[in-house]
Amino acid sequence: MSLFLVVALPFLGALLPGLMNSAGRQACAGVTFTVTLAALIGLLTNLPAVLAGEVVTTGVNWLPMLGLNVNLMLDGLGFFFASLILGIGLLIIAYARYYLAREDNMGEFFTYLLLFQGAMVGIVLSDNILLLLVFWELTSLSSFLLIGYWKHLPEGRQGARMALTVTGMGGLAMIGGMLILGQLVGSYDLSVILQNRELIQSSPLYLPALLLILLGCFTKSAQFPFHFWLPHAMAAPTPVSAYLHSATMVKAGIFLMARMWPVLAGTPEWFLIVTTAGLITMVLGAVIALFKHDLKALLAFSTVSHLGLITMLLGTGTAFGAMAAVFHILNHATFKAALFMSAGIIDHETHTRDIRRLGGLRQLMPVTFVIATLAALSMAGIPLLNGFLSKEMMLEEATHTALFNTPWLVPALATVGSLFSAAYCFRLIGHTFLGPKRNDYPSAPHDPGPGLWLPPAILVVLVVAIGVAPFLAEPLVKLVTSAVLGDAAALPKAHLKIWHGLTPPLYMSVVAVLGGLILLMLYRPALRLWDAAPRPEAKTIFDATIASAVSLARGIIHPLHNGAFSRYAALMVVTVIAAGYHAWSTGTLGAATRTVQPAGAVEIAGWVMLVAATGGLVFLHRNRLLALILIGIVGLMVSVGFVFFSAPDLAMTQITVEVVSIILLLLALNFLPNRTPVESTVLRRTRDALVAIAGGLATLAMSYHFLLREAVTSPISEYHLANSYKGGGGTNVVNVILVDFRGFDTFGEIIVLGIAALLIYALTETLLDGPVRARLLNRTPDQPRAGDMHPTMMVVLTRVMMPVVLMVGFYIFWRGHNEPGGGFIAGLVVSIAVVMQYMASGFSWTSARLRYPYHGVIGAGVLTAGLTGIGSWFVGKPFLTSDFTYVRIPPFEKFELATAALFDLGVFLAVVGAVMLSLESFSRLARRADAQDSEHPMDIDPSRDPADVTNPAKEGA
Repeated sequence: MSLFLVVALPFLGALLPGLMNSAGRQACAGVTFTVTLAALIGLLTNLPAVLAGEVVTTGVNWLPMLGLNVNLMLDGLGFFFASLILGIGLLIIAYARYYLAREDNMGEFFTYLLLFQGAMVGIVLSDNILLLLVFWELTSLSSFLLIGYWKHLPEGRQGARMALTVTGMGGLAMIGGMLILGQLVGSYDLSVILQNRELIQSSPLYLPALLLILLGCFTKSAQFPFHFWLPHAMAAPTPVSAYLHSATMVKAGIFLMARMWPVLAGTPEWFLIVTTAGLITMVLGAVIALFKHDLKALLAFSTVSHLGLITMLLGTGTAFGAMAAVFHILNHATFKAALFMSAGIIDHETHTRDIRRLGGLRQLMPVTFVIATLAALSMAGIPLLNGFLSKEMMLEEATHTALFNTPWLVPALATVGSLFSAAYCFRLIGHTFLGPKRNDYPSAPHDPGPGLWLPPAILVVLVVAIGVAPFLAEPLVKLVTSAVLGDAAALPKAHLKIWHGLTPPLYMSVVAVLGGLILLMLYRPALRLWDAAPRPEAKTIFDATIASAVSLARGIIHPLHNGAFSRYAALMVVTVIAAGYHAWSTGTLGAATRTVQPAGAVEIAGWVMLVAATGGLVFLHRNRLLALILIGIVGLMVSVGFVFFSAPDLAMTQITVEVVSIILLLLALNFLPNRTPVESTVLRRTRDALVAIAGGLATLAMSYHFLLREAVTSPISEYHLANSYKGGGGTNVVNVILVDFRGFDTFGEIIVLGIAALLIYALTETLLDGPVRARLLNRTPDQPRAGDMHPTMMVVLTRVMMPVVLMVGFYIFWRGHNEPGGGFIAGLVVSIAVVMQYMASGFSWTSARLRYPYHGVIGAGVLTAGLTGIGSWFVGKPFLTSDFTYVRIPPFEKFELATAALFDLGVFLAVVGAVMLSLESFSRLARRADAQDSEHPMDIDPSRDPADVTNPAKEGA
């Protein structure tokens, strides 16, 4: 099966549980199980190639210019982790089916689970670090949903937020480190990066990249000092805890350290950082776990400890350490998932996880007792169980590791960690299952049905099988280790076996086990010492850190982001002026290469009108209507400037936009007072004036000096002029740019334009249904109205002009590819024709004749433009690539057909729909506010008898 399908199946399958939810719990769990099983079978079809030493690859060059390729790779390491994710996932799905209560939404749970599963499989199979980063962040998001699945629990919401915050921040740091590696190597493909060890480690950017990547790994795998989030994730349902803590999320950081081992390991920096962090995490997690009374909290901190053990082994940088780490990843996944599911069984049956309220369950829950005891003894490192073998390998590696030039430090701390690990395992067994039965259990304990105990029992079979016959796991461990090392020849000569003779690791193991038993016997005094000892509380520190960050952010943001546009504009303009002055004072400016052209009387007159209108706007802006007139003058003079500089397309666009925007603004101002009140002080207005003058002078200086000098490089306009007809089939360069060269920009712009119109419509709906409705009904205009609301002359004139303007609009549309025009200008012209009907005959009359909903017109425009762009895919070209040809249909002459015309049609429809929807929204407000609006096109109702108007008595009758 294709690796693409293996990764895609969980994501595609995530659609099914919600659909099957109404069919019952069994159907919902069954479809989830089937999807995961199909992905696992697809993965196993590639096993022969992996066993033969091949690396299965597949990929698609998605965005090659950015280095973002959808490349997947399956080697021994990827196969190992993907098998754990999917294999244990099957057991978790079966377990969750019977664990979740009937009131729990099982469709929602399994949807989140499959999304998380797909993200994890994507991480371990990615051969592109950018793609890996996408999946990495998806695990943070989907785990947030899983941990916070029980939304009614405050601790669930808190745990989900904490996990997302910590792992998300680490993921952001890791993005920086991965980008550094990609830039160093010149490729973002992992298979390429892993072949450049010398290049990476010799670079001065090696240490920054290492720190950033390790930050991401440590946060994800709960290494000190980021270990605190993982125990708080215990608020999730037990199936989630078992999945996240055994084979998936917390192993993601471990996987990435193993994946990057060939290029990052083997340096003093790697050894010092990774080994130290792992060692501290191992000991600290074990010590805290011993004194936790919640079963899941104990197991959570034990997970932290064992993740530290694996991290420490990878940190040593030796081949034997890597092999021991791989072996313990396998063993930990089996016994830890079994232990979490056993804790869930105890909680499910007794309704408590508090060890202080348990004890004596051995006789009441014998099946659960056997499963949990074997898994716990394996975690403690007892012989004939798989945990013993990898623990011995860890202790062997510790005896050959010297940290800070102290040969005894690592072996001593490893022994202490193993001792506390044995102690909390013995406590889990003794305080939960042994001792006399109690009569105060919250619920009567008993073994559940096989639906709950069979999944952990399968894992315990593996625990015993590997412990008794380690040679069964040796081929897999060595295959994965060779993938970690990147060289099969570097594999250590060691073998997995139960007895290695009387060696120092065996003595250390005996000390750890006996010490754990002694510590358990001294548990009560040790607990009193622990409770009395001062120690920082991770949750309190985290909450204080978040509160301080929020307070700091508010202190910075509130003075800046206070809602005053003048402050935003002042800050932006001052920053731009300061940056420009720095560039001016530190840069060099060559001599002028152009001369100032003479200005004629017409140009000077236009400039004076522009300056006068702008200056008048500054001093008269409080009169809203006058300000609007002055804005129109400014727009008109800008249009004249475009004409003067031979830019007819821009001039036509500016004029049509000016007309439409002025009309819409007039409608909006109809609901506002005529004058704007004075709200700012003289000091603030003086400040704003000084900033504005400085910004204007700076812009003037920049424009003046740039216009007097030739560009250093060839302007992009030369490319457009040379390729407009050849590439886009049109001689109007402006239109070809809009529909071809920068068609993606135009497509985005019409979407934004449509969204803006829909937003205006939504706001209008809110106003009409809210408290503003009464104000509209009771509103009285601040000026007397004219006696003729719909003048006959204007009505007749707009009727005559309507077909003429429409014809002009369509003419501008069809000529746009080769002459000034196009879909955008044509849409505005047609909109003006319809707007004129609103102006002449009123809103009610015009809206009553509305044939097409403007929402649909916008949607049709965006859909037409999008489908035109998609059509290029069918001929093997990028999205929105246009094409053209010439055809001859008798009796017409040969003419051009271009796909850009369809795209331009989409622009045309989107513009017309957006403008008219905005106008129609304002008109509904006006109709609500103006009860005098008539449904007739003129003030005189043509359906009435003229005699009725002159005969008051008859009219009254």
